[in-house]
Amino acid sequence: MPLRIRAAILAVAVVLSLAGWKSLHALFLSQSGPTAKHANGETTMSRKIQKTETEWKNALGPERFSVMRECGTEPPFSGIYNLHFEKGVYLCAACGAPLFDSASKYDDGLGWPSFSAPIDESRLAFVEDRSLVIPRIEVRCASCGSHLGHIFNDGPGPSFEHYCINSVALGFKPQDQGDSASTKARQAAGPPARPTVQPETATFAAGCFWGIEYKFGRLKGVVATRVGYTGGTTPGPDYEQVCTDGTGHAEAIRLEFDPSRISYEELVRFFFTMHDPTEVNRQGPDVGSQYRSLIFYHSQAQKDAAAKVMSELAGSGRYIKPIATGLVPASEFYPAEEYHQKYYDKSNKGACAY
Repeated sequence: MPLRIRAAILAVAVVLSLAGWKSLHALFLSQSGPTAKHANGETTMSRKIQKTETEWKNALGPERFSVMRECGTEPPFSGIYNLHFEKGVYLCAACGAPLFDSASKYDDGLGWPSFSAPIDESRLAFVEDRSLVIPRIEVRCASCGSHLGHIFNDGPGPSFEHYCINSVALGFKPQDQGDSASTKARQAAGPPARPTVQPETATFAAGCFWGIEYKFGRLKGVVATRVGYTGGTTPGPDYEQVCTDGTGHAEAIRLEFDPSRISYEELVRFFFTMHDPTEVNRQGPDVGSQYRSLIFYHSQAQKDAAAKVMSELAGSGRYIKPIATGLVPASEFYPAEEYHQKYYDKSNKGACAY
């Protein structure tokens, strides 16, 4: 068989295996498919929020648009909310509608956020999905029609419902002190209330990711953090591969933040206080391109804000050497092994200092 045909078959097999992982899980670990009551359909006319696909693409960015408007599936274990268990409410990342309470979240072990129930089923739309051999029930946001994930019946009792949702399709509002955000969401009457702002994503590299996660994680307004590898060419690298300095990846942090509590510009300014941005391919005792200084922007607005701060700092006389920080588009982010996540919180050592 010609090499190009074998390569094409392999590529198709990889795509189908990723897309069908959740369906195969439901097939082998459950007794029957999702109940018929969920296939209630969804129409454009029923949506409360309507935009053109071009408007959605501009608003969501490429990663979220691929999942939420083109019904894609993020790689397992890649999402920032997969192992996130802070108290609060999970929102639709496209329109901000509150969808799931943290009390219903559990770890299914498959690599995507899992919920046993929504805040209110009326906030979701359910559509029969026959894109694979095994029929599934797709879950969408009722307010804007965006794809969220699928529902299976292999969840915890008594309902056994399992809402398997893409992390990138979610935002998060942490529980307020006193009256909880989840309680407010449950008590809300009528159509789901949209928050004035939605959580946003930011990605930075500033040397050892243990320390930068510890420092960023203590900022008010940062609601979730995940360390990993990005900016390289080797797909799915592990820590040992990255440490060879041959994959092109940098140790980085991807975080979700509430722009009503902290701005992206404030994050960038804080980024420049936690490391030496004039160092090339090192920070303190850590040497190698994986420790280089980088800002990965997720939108034109982020790029402009970061460029503004960098220009100010470059002309401030604060640094003897030129700033070496790179400003590049966000690319595929591979979460690091679990023992790296919140390392200093687990070890009670405090952040490393350069």
